[in-house]
Amino acid sequence: MATEEERLTVAPIVGPDDPRRFTDSGIEMEPLYGPDDVAPGLEERLGEPGAFPYTRGPHREMYRKQPWTMRQYAGYASARESNERYRYLIARGATGLSMAFDLPTQLGLDSDNVLCLGEVGRTGVAIDSIDDMRLAFDQIPLDQVSTSMTINAPAGVLLALYELVGEEQGVPSEKLRGTTQNDILKEYIARGNYIYPPQHSMRLTTDLFAYCKENVPRWNTVSISGYHFREKGCSAVQEVAFTLSSGIAYVQAALDAGLAVDDFAPRLAFFFNGHNNVFQEVSKFRAARRMWATVMRDRFKAADPKSQMLRFHTQTGGVTLTAQQPVNNIVRVALQGFAAVCGGTQSLHTNGFDEALALPSETAAKTALRTQQILAHESGAADTVDPFAGSYFVEALTDEIESRAQELITKVDELGGSVNAIEFITGEIDESAWGYQERYRTAQDIVVGVNKYEEDDVEVPDLLRVDPDSERAQLERLKAFKADRDASAVDARLQALRGAAAGTTNLMPFIKDALRDRCSMGEVCGALQDVFGKYQPTF
Repeated sequence: MATEEERLTVAPIVGPDDPRRFTDSGIEMEPLYGPDDVAPGLEERLGEPGAFPYTRGPHREMYRKQPWTMRQYAGYASARESNERYRYLIARGATGLSMAFDLPTQLGLDSDNVLCLGEVGRTGVAIDSIDDMRLAFDQIPLDQVSTSMTINAPAGVLLALYELVGEEQGVPSEKLRGTTQNDILKEYIARGNYIYPPQHSMRLTTDLFAYCKENVPRWNTVSISGYHFREKGCSAVQEVAFTLSSGIAYVQAALDAGLAVDDFAPRLAFFFNGHNNVFQEVSKFRAARRMWATVMRDRFKAADPKSQMLRFHTQTGGVTLTAQQPVNNIVRVALQGFAAVCGGTQSLHTNGFDEALALPSETAAKTALRTQQILAHESGAADTVDPFAGSYFVEALTDEIESRAQELITKVDELGGSVNAIEFITGEIDESAWGYQERYRTAQDIVVGVNKYEEDDVEVPDLLRVDPDSERAQLERLKAFKADRDASAVDARLQALRGAAAGTTNLMPFIKDALRDRCSMGEVCGALQDVFGKYQPTF
């Protein structure tokens, strides 16, 4: 572990009796802030909303003109059950869908793969085929919703399935709106749901950039994710630094593939975590916007203002939810959502209070959505742009987060960028996670109901339980799907995909043709793996 003097982005472990107060990034908070704590040149660093450096937000009027998208993350068991949850949320005022996939789908495996036993439909919806995607969006017109898909290694495959369903509904691809997460770097660093070696995954990412520019122009081609870094245990400063470093890597990869920066950069999106320290979180979002604008203008020479804007989705912190006294999580989620709105998020997911125990129940999902609606209509946070601007405390925090995050980005650059710095980034996050656990263990950091104000009575709300029979039913549907197709056409499409993967052509048209001719998701990913190989970590 690093010495205390080296901990520039992690709070020191000083024990509960030390009078000092630190954010999780190691920023010491003074008892009082005044004008002397804000560096000269604040007006230039702020700018105007909707103008460089976008500290105050990407749009001039922000929520006065249009509220953020209320996008509740949902999906479990079968496509039919997930469809029922999507329609339940839309009927109660959700303005966007966010699609959760089970682990087999995230890993590019069909549900009938022997490795998937017991995992089908557990953490999200199982999507094996065009039939599943069609069922998931039954009675949901795709020209009237924006859909975010939390999918990475097989991102292109799931987008192609979504396109095909749109075509069946009579919705042209140019009218589809949404996002594929498509951030494979964070899988190598924080989650482990990768398939192919990094260089091949980066090719698939940039192929999607180019394909959507020509075919699905309103689609956000990547959601560069710091959320999962924070879930693994990183600090707020590390979240900013490593997320922007991933963004830099994707931009450079696209440029190396021959794309022009202003052709793809306007469709880049970001995904951040929301934690309980409202003031640090607001400052984090403001600093990240300012830093990205500078990177795009000065480093990559992006001329289009939309290329310089950091547009982001926020999800409240799953790792902050407690199984003990779960109703307390409603308050945590409200604080985190408030911070995201005051920090200028473009869309928001608020977690269900029971998610430390299970997938959210209908009651928890509705409460989470109502939390967003109360923030929008009752809190006053949406009434003015950048409401914390000018606060001595917030402006000092914003500057400090920017400075410390820039030090980390410089280190990643020195190592050759995020693709080459995976081990360094992982080590930094591990150090932060260890520090958090030590501060919790010593009660330096208080978690209400867990290491203070505990209760003997265990509160267990009514939980959502996935029917074990849903896996069996999914396997039966997949078996019927594979029996009802032209096997020779499937073989020909998969062989054509392998041939394209061995060359340099854009793979998206080959993926879409294979899925249209009823190849399964796992078969398409398997054909690519035949050529690309499977990634094996070395650390």
